[in-house]
Amino acid sequence: MNVVDRLGMEQIKKNIPVFKAGDSLKVHVKIVEGDKQRIQIYEGVCIGRVNRGLGSTFTVRKISDGFGVERIFPLHSPVVEKIEVVSIGRVRRAKLYYLRNLRGKAARIREKRYS
Repeated sequence: MNVVDRLGMEQIKKNIPVFKAGDSLKVHVKIVEGDKQRIQIYEGVCIGRVNRGLGSTFTVRKISDGFGVERIFPLHSPVVEKIEVVSIGRVRRAKLYYLRNLRGKAARIREKRYS
């Protein structure tokens, strides 16, 4: 293992929940305004994940004031404080980019039920 890989292994977070595309998430994000810091919750549907070790990212989409807003978060970044899984979606795709073209009730994702 070279030096770059060893430094990368130290930066990887251990407390990440298991989630995939279609799951509803609450992402607690650190916001720095001047010299003050606060936590802001970004809640939406995970529409995709990229697994590349330290460079892993996930995309969260939400509707804000009638407009679709997507944000890409680095998974192991110190900006992401915590990730909560609100509900597990029942989808058949790894990337849900088709949600960008859907509006209203058509953009809903069924929840996975365990009986």
